[in-house]
Amino acid sequence: MTITKQQKRELMEQFKRSQEDTGSPEVQIAILTARINSLTAHLRRHRKDFSSRRGMLMLVSQRRQLLDYLKREDPERYLEILRRLELRK
Repeated sequence: MTITKQQKRELMEQFKRSQEDTGSPEVQIAILTARINSLTAHLRRHRKDFSSRRGMLMLVSQRRQLLDYLKREDPERYLEILRRLELRK
């Protein structure tokens, strides 16, 4: 249901913008997407787990805010992250 440190490290390597980058919007969005996908799989099996559903909805909202920020600041980076994570918009 959660992502491991190794998975998080791999996502940072894939989406970082520079050598020292660990917190750019792209990295944060990628990590949130991995957590959302994990929770989605969990909720398919456990349909009545409403506390996990609430947590997932908060993660989706946080990801949406980061995507909106990225779209406002740099539309090219926004489109690139949508393409790489296969998010629809």
